[in-house]
Amino acid sequence: MDHERHLFMSLVAVLLGFGALMVHSASITSRPGETEQVFLSRHLVYVTVGVLAATAAGLMPGAWWRRLAPWLFVTTLGLLILVLVPGVGAKINGARRWFRFGGLSFQPSELAKITLPLYVCLVIDRRRGQLNSWVRGLVPPAIPAACLVPLVMLQPDLGTSLFLACAAGVALFSGGWPVRNFVLGAALALPAVGYVVLHRSYQMERIYGFIKTWSDWNAAPYHLKQSLLTLGGGGLWGVGLGKGSQKLSFLPEANTDFVFAVIGEELGLMGTLTVIGLWVGLYVLGLRMLGRIPRDSFAYNASFTLLTQLVFQVLLNVAVVTAMVPPKGIPHPLISYGGSNLVVSLVAIGVVLSLTRVDEVARPGEPAS
Repeated sequence: MDHERHLFMSLVAVLLGFGALMVHSASITSRPGETEQVFLSRHLVYVTVGVLAATAAGLMPGAWWRRLAPWLFVTTLGLLILVLVPGVGAKINGARRWFRFGGLSFQPSELAKITLPLYVCLVIDRRRGQLNSWVRGLVPPAIPAACLVPLVMLQPDLGTSLFLACAAGVALFSGGWPVRNFVLGAALALPAVGYVVLHRSYQMERIYGFIKTWSDWNAAPYHLKQSLLTLGGGGLWGVGLGKGSQKLSFLPEANTDFVFAVIGEELGLMGTLTVIGLWVGLYVLGLRMLGRIPRDSFAYNASFTLLTQLVFQVLLNVAVVTAMVPPKGIPHPLISYGGSNLVVSLVAIGVVLSLTRVDEVARPGEPAS
């Protein structure tokens, strides 16, 4: 078990180190100067904060997360309400999603990627004997997502809203929520999502742009064109680290959402496959760490959910960069330029390490699990 944990943490360190290297490379512009150094310095600050927070989370007794889950969830709800208040939350490009503190910013919706799964897993754990009930098993486990996700949609941020809904779904599935409840939930949620998409022109433009990328290249959105050109320009082995040309003011968001495309250009197909291989290894090792935990415990469900949603975000980022899904701002965990997502991703890893310490996990029926 210790061997697997050490390998797991080693892969996290490799991804972090590689991310810092690629952030520096992807931050170079057509007019090289101090800009790339500023990005790297800020990124390293976020990495330091994230590692310290993850270390603190990893050293906490696993039982504490069960006790803290309700308080963390309520705090997140409060922050999501506050960020919508004019003058409190910063409004950028029509969206009110950030708290600004000088040159730093924080997205409370990123914090929800930890607090929502933890609280849903707690509710499931408390109601294991009632999950097959149409009332007691259906309504209470769905309440956390029903309260939190609409607040994120009001920012507006449809992509993160759907991501959080999927994270809650993973927690419910892992906890044993009946399939019939998922069917009913989807039947209620899909019309609402469809209404939001149809009544926001920019959402429809994203969908039309995604379709045009594969049907009419000349009409495809600029950033998707540049992303595919960047990926294709690297060939099998790439043009060389730091030698990519698309990042020189051609590829938008080169060091954040589209850093995977820069990897493709500079390190080629082999570079992108290596990154995916590292994530596959991280996920497999994480699942192996879960092997000694009772499957019907809060620790197992919470760890599985946090680990799975982290890898799911990787898949979404790769899918956006390769134009396999409609475009949405999805950073690549541990590799994209730092910020709230980087810190939250590292804390999520710390929580998984805390919950998967066998000596800290209570057996089924023990209240401190």
